Amino acid sequence: MLSSRLPHHLTHHHGATRTLFQHNSKRCFTLLGLESSRDSTCAAVVSSDGTIHSNVVMKRQVEQLNKEELVMFPLVQISAHQRNMPGVVRKALDEAGMDMSRIDGIAFTQGPGIGGCLNVCSTAAKVLGATLGKPVIGVHHLQAHALAALIPSLYTAAPGAPSTRPPWFPFLAVVATSTHTLVATVSSPDSFRILASPEPGLGEAFDTVARTLALRPVDESYGAALEAFCETGAARFSVEVGEDVTPEIDVPPIEAYNVGRSGLMFTAASKAVSAFVRRENGIRWVGKGTRWRLARAFRKAVTTQVEERVVAAIKQCRKEQLDVKNVVLCGGVGSNMYLQQRCVVTCSFVVGRPPNLISPPPHLCTDNAAMVAWAAMHRFERQDFDPHDVSTRPKWKLEDYSGRALSRQQWVSTPH
Repeated sequence: MLSSRLPHHLTHHHGATRTLFQHNSKRCFTLLGLESSRDSTCAAVVSSDGTIHSNVVMKRQVEQLNKEELVMFPLVQISAHQRNMPGVVRKALDEAGMDMSRIDGIAFTQGPGIGGCLNVCSTAAKVLGATLGKPVIGVHHLQAHALAALIPSLYTAAPGAPSTRPPWFPFLAVVATSTHTLVATVSSPDSFRILASPEPGLGEAFDTVARTLALRPVDESYGAALEAFCETGAARFSVEVGEDVTPEIDVPPIEAYNVGRSGLMFTAASKAVSAFVRRENGIRWVGKGTRWRLARAFRKAVTTQVEERVVAAIKQCRKEQLDVKNVVLCGGVGSNMYLQQRCVVTCSFVVGRPPNLISPPPHLCTDNAAMVAWAAMHRFERQDFDPHDVSTRPKWKLEDYSGRALSRQQWVSTPH
């Protein structure tokens, strides 16, 4: 059995030993990770000691999409993934200085995501595995985002390291991506309890408002464009530093919602921006300064909702005597500096001290295959493999994830 002695923070909790895996071998193992659930085609080589040997990401090409709105067409994306995956895998192996003989197993994103896109990384993993006799493991995409903060190589003295204190179980995960935003307690690599999970995701709301305000994408991202617009506006529009010029966006307080699974509702804020633009007879009649104020108002409104849900989650954990001292902010939107700063301030006020707020670096917040490989380590350790004919799960809910091989459940891949 292949295994390794995994990092201390994955096997200990507050001084009390919490063994997650059995260690029956002295050597570390290495996995090839594959990801193609949505926009990007990704491959990475990661070892069980946390070393990221390579992490290749090929993002969607703007010229392949609608240049007015960059609306994602699944058929275009599937074709791009099929075209890019062989080269991405080759590059990941080359950058790692390895060939497949040194790869012990293959991890891939099994879901959720766009069905046809998931099939690309799934098929690549299964063909390589079956041909070369390598085990394969399907990974839940949101689980991978949440566990990325546990990669040991992040906690070094290198510039940009997110924290000198890695999280320990249990911790609170705030996963914010384009299509999903959720707040959950994470008690182990396989144990998630959802406290708030809205639709659509925060990233989608950011994209909608950026398009409404006619912003041009930054690095092919509307969310990045909106954040840059918010941050540079003071200088561009001659606003004095500290001047409160953010108008209010009419969003009902969180108490107005059913504070459970729908405790976050970003569409109200984005619709308020759209309604304002319609009242002005179109964006062409809205000045740049007003657009900036609308962008800041929207950002403030949705961030406040995230803050409130994090606070509610912390209070719920306290009520249940669940000792949560770490907050992990992850996913593509999780790298948003404004969101990080607001969560630190709010959590500090609630718990009376700054929380151990951890956010992986941006290249591990956005979709990547290194997080996929890392999320499969614990299953590879216990030889919990999937069969080479395992299906994808486009609408896989995180609370349904069991961490066990799904070969006997015959899930059928059906595109959204």
